[in-house]
Amino acid sequence: MAGYWDGPEGEQCAQRTWLTTRVGAAAGLVGTAYRIILLRPGSALAALQMATADSVTMATLGAVFGLSTCLSAQVRDEPHSPLDYFVGGCASGAVVGARARSYFTGTVSCLGFGFTAALLKIANIEGWRLTGPPKL
Repeated sequence: MAGYWDGPEGEQCAQRTWLTTRVGAAAGLVGTAYRIILLRPGSALAALQMATADSVTMATLGAVFGLSTCLSAQVRDEPHSPLDYFVGGCASGAVVGARARSYFTGTVSCLGFGFTAALLKIANIEGWRLTGPPKL
């Protein structure tokens, strides 16, 4: 996601949304590959349906996250705020709850995705690194 962090928040919403949609679709394909290996669907058609449903769901989550984060940054007029990422994560969690048809799942996903996304933004702002040599 090298291009996602380029430029100020709240601008280039279409490009950011397209990027998060592609990342979501790729994550959906990887997750589906593991799911097909572990659950062994009965036919190739069932495997294709499973792959399509999972990939579309993950791409939708990516699109919702990218769009709601960007729009929140525009509306609040406060770039580089972790709250915008919480809003995006929470909106994606609400989509998960709607897909599962469960208020509880939606609430837990909203909070989990929201806090994770806000933590990711804080990590980016503070310069935290997960890989590579430590900064001295």
